[in-house]
Amino acid sequence: MASIDSLSHIRKPLSGGGQVVVLNTGAIINPESEAMLQALHSRSTEGIDGHLKILAEKGSEKFMASYYVGYGHKSIGDCGSATLFIEGVSMLAAKAVQDWKLYSGQESSTRYIDFAHQAFLNPKGTESGTAIQEKWRTFYLKAVEEMKEVLKERFPRAEKEKEAVYEKAIAARAFDTIRGFLPAGATTNLAWHGNLRQFADKTALLRHHPLAEVRELAETIEAALLEAFPSSFTNQRYEATEAYAKAVMQQYYYHDPKAPTCALVHDGVDHTLLASMHDLLASRPPKTELPKWVATAGDVTFSYQLDFGSFRDIQRHRAITQRMPLLTTKLGFNEWYLNELSESLRTEAEALLKEQETAIATLSLSKEEAQYYTAMGYNTSNYFSGDLPAIVYMVELRATRFVHPTLRAQAAHMAHLLEETFKDEGLVIHLDPEMDRFDVKRGEHDIVKAE
Repeated sequence: MASIDSLSHIRKPLSGGGQVVVLNTGAIINPESEAMLQALHSRSTEGIDGHLKILAEKGSEKFMASYYVGYGHKSIGDCGSATLFIEGVSMLAAKAVQDWKLYSGQESSTRYIDFAHQAFLNPKGTESGTAIQEKWRTFYLKAVEEMKEVLKERFPRAEKEKEAVYEKAIAARAFDTIRGFLPAGATTNLAWHGNLRQFADKTALLRHHPLAEVRELAETIEAALLEAFPSSFTNQRYEATEAYAKAVMQQYYYHDPKAPTCALVHDGVDHTLLASMHDLLASRPPKTELPKWVATAGDVTFSYQLDFGSFRDIQRHRAITQRMPLLTTKLGFNEWYLNELSESLRTEAEALLKEQETAIATLSLSKEEAQYYTAMGYNTSNYFSGDLPAIVYMVELRATRFVHPTLRAQAAHMAHLLEETFKDEGLVIHLDPEMDRFDVKRGEHDIVKAE
């Protein structure tokens, strides 16, 4: 068996200093071969042993090139999966990759990144752009340390609470408070696990993204996948399809109308059908999901405002369909971040916000490019639709004491709107009764290296 050190991973550099890595697991039956075996299995009752013999004799290359890429049996691509590691990209690029209902993966948390040294992407490379981003960094580093002391006074440790866990909980709250002052150009890492078909479908859109960074990332991902799986990917383009994808991404991708604070703006649910499920809805116990088929009653749509930092959390809910918000300063900086600060830090922060807003406006950038220099605490216009099982799951999970307060407040508001709208049909939503309580168990939510 090959050792970890001997494995050859596909690596492609990004111009911003990051890279895309296609992980080689060392498997003898690779993702393309696995897809081929499943396809053959669907066309024969011979059994897997016979297909393994064919694989050993002929390999999977010609089969995949002919049937998946050439003939267009897309479902074959669903049968083989791979894992990409994407490093050194902006928060904006990470969100673009993750803006996909079938995305599976993980991203670095702002709580566990040392922003004293983390790179900020400055796409125009100007000194004025660097100056804006570094002012955000300077305030962030100062405020995080000061807020740890402020929070210890605000939430003193109880005698029964372990000191190490308490210290982590305080640090997490400080990071959650000051993350709003990080620019969206701050870099992060993410992993993307998916099947071969989904990689192809998603990158076909990403290569037309409004941001040059994302377009380069898409091309780099495609090049890496083509090298890793040469029989499953192609450089072939269809002019009409490419033109349509470009129009979709360049003209319609970002959502930017002014949203209400929080409103249920469309009720597409069949109330009569839902009423026939009254006992089912009313008897559901806490921590239990609604049956998926309740979705047949229809969808509802919410429009609301939320800071970009917390949008990064709600975007994880793939079961609802969300628009990608454009990060600007026009809806103002979320008041929660300012209210958490000490009096002296708040005064300094308010002056910084005014100064930075003026500086960003003078950069003469497109509204999409200006996002790299805009802090993640600014409010954005958000819009999503989904069925009741998906939305009820989301609001119950996000309206708890362990969720960032700006998202928690909106989730609770949505929960109350749902209950009011569907109370006659028996809908009950179970919320954390102490959702605003500071709980040191937050300090246990970590992944640490075993000693």
